[in-house]
Amino acid sequence: MSRYKFLVFLLILPFLFLTCSGKKEDEKRQINVEAVSWPIFRGDSRLSGTIDPNQKLLRGVQGGSFLEKSPLGRRRQLLWTYKTGSEIISSPVIGFGRVYIGSTDGKVYAINLKDGSKVWEFDTEDDIEASPLLVDTFIYIGNLSGEFFAMDAHTGKVYWKYNTEGPIYGSANWVRKPDSQETLIFVGSHDNKMYCFDAASGELQWAYETSHYINGTPALDGENIVFGGCDEKLHILSALDGKKKGEVRAGSYIPGSAALVENRAYVGHYGNQLICIDIKNKKIAWEYGDKKHGSAFFSSPAVGKDHVVIGSRDGYLHCVNRETGEKIWTFRTRDEVDSSPVIVGNQVIAGSSDGRLYIVNLKNGEQTWSYEIGAAIISCPAVAGGLIVIGAEDGRIYAFGEGS
Repeated sequence: MSRYKFLVFLLILPFLFLTCSGKKEDEKRQINVEAVSWPIFRGDSRLSGTIDPNQKLLRGVQGGSFLEKSPLGRRRQLLWTYKTGSEIISSPVIGFGRVYIGSTDGKVYAINLKDGSKVWEFDTEDDIEASPLLVDTFIYIGNLSGEFFAMDAHTGKVYWKYNTEGPIYGSANWVRKPDSQETLIFVGSHDNKMYCFDAASGELQWAYETSHYINGTPALDGENIVFGGCDEKLHILSALDGKKKGEVRAGSYIPGSAALVENRAYVGHYGNQLICIDIKNKKIAWEYGDKKHGSAFFSSPAVGKDHVVIGSRDGYLHCVNRETGEKIWTFRTRDEVDSSPVIVGNQVIAGSSDGRLYIVNLKNGEQTWSYEIGAAIISCPAVAGGLIVIGAEDGRIYAFGEGS
């Protein structure tokens, strides 16, 4: 090699190194997005609204990279949006590389997680406020006509449908029978009933009737199913046969969903309180909130190792000690917080009717990031693989992640 060529080689060597390193980094950013999963409202069947910070999180999707050590990354930005035909109250779920969500235009949408393009849509012919449930290769969802659908997650084809006698506002939940591969699906209706179906056939297994509307999603721990409603009670049933195990008077009607964690149910109600119920002893363990001067809790709580976080119509996020119910901090937004927060490691993600999506520090409630969507957020965020996906009342689905 001549001296001139050797000098040129030395000059371009650093650029070759950077190019190769960039290619390796890009390769790390590309993952199989079908492995990214948030299959149910609140993230799991207990409706805990919490991601274990020790779980292995995936790296990257097309359009951005997402760090394992910091599940939300440090350079969060809007990656894509998709516009439906009307307001979104429903919360998204994620699986098979897609986002599934309902809209008040009556349709269920499957959106490509990579770029926000539509994969399929299905028109149920009435408003949808409930979140979908993704189990195996099926999507389960109800609408305000009281129709409950089971459809193929890949194509949107309907396999079976059941007509309840009232609107369905809450999402479905599920359990696998311990002695077989049979899957049971549960959903509540404003006809005052909690329904249990065979997942594959749609055959009704049992129905439990209460004295008033059932609003939220039932929470399950594999053995027990708990839910509340406008009868002001938290109901505790056997998940397998629907037999009553007990009930606890909450003090006011329950508009949202309970989180069921280690034999305790955490739920907010219209009487301005967040309560913790010992389901084994059928009694209230603690209460938080100002009965006379506070505001209602329509949000569902996120339950972490030591914290419980919930939104309120007073415009605040409230964080309390999980064991005692004592206040740790409050974070003020500019409007009501009906959206249900999610705890991710040491961060809390929450939407507000002020049109903003927030991330605050779990330990002290200080804001670390926000994004102004400009339309009220009632939808609950889905958080997986470093992505945050949420719907808003402008009819759009928004996906956020770390910019490249």
